[in-house]
Amino acid sequence: MERDGWSAVAEEWSALWAVSAAPAQEVLLDAAGAGAGTRLLDAGCGSGELLRRAADRGARVAGCDPAPGMLALAGRTVPEADLRAAGAEDLPWPDGAFDVVTAVNALAFAADERAALAELRRVLVPGGRLAIANWAERTANDVGVIDAAIAAADDDEPSPDRPERLPGGLERMLEEAGATVIGSGVVEVPWEAADDAALLARLLLGEDAAAVADLGPVVIAAAAPFRTPSGGYRLIDRFRWAVARS
Repeated sequence: MERDGWSAVAEEWSALWAVSAAPAQEVLLDAAGAGAGTRLLDAGCGSGELLRRAADRGARVAGCDPAPGMLALAGRTVPEADLRAAGAEDLPWPDGAFDVVTAVNALAFAADERAALAELRRVLVPGGRLAIANWAERTANDVGVIDAAIAAADDDEPSPDRPERLPGGLERMLEEAGATVIGSGVVEVPWEAADDAALLARLLLGEDAAAVADLGPVVIAAAAPFRTPSGGYRLIDRFRWAVARS
């Protein structure tokens, strides 16, 4: 999705999806040692939830995102943050400006992932911590079952997992970038939808009415194993994370 596309769905994405990363964000901030006085940059900050958590720990926070709509939401979520419109490949801060740099589900959207990692390291102080998290491989996520059903309905296959989603992928990526991994792991991110409408709003976010009408029954059928006695749904997905010393 291009930056204008993200801006168009920013409010809905924030309400429906931003909470999913909360457990991973907390683990990442703990592992990176983010606390009082830490100068922290979140690259691809979205609507600002990680920045809010870091600021509440006493960190001095900054964030960037290429989507204006997302950045506007972040400004409401954490008004004290230094927020700038930028992608991870071209950060508008000087060398050594931060103690911790985070990126959650952000590097996959970089045109050049290697260049983005070099930029993230550039703005870190020597010995600073680079903390990355992203969705785990499709088979580790309940939502992967639904993604596969949607792809099959389109006579297609799910897109292959990027290397960093696979076991050991984040660690290799950071080490190849010249950083020293000091911690990594997997964290569960459970989420719930109250009913069919809430499930479709989340999983078909950004689709037009025709697509929702076409794919809605596919999603509901695929989600049947995750239905709760109350008529809602509970799915468990997973994030992989790693922290490295620059």
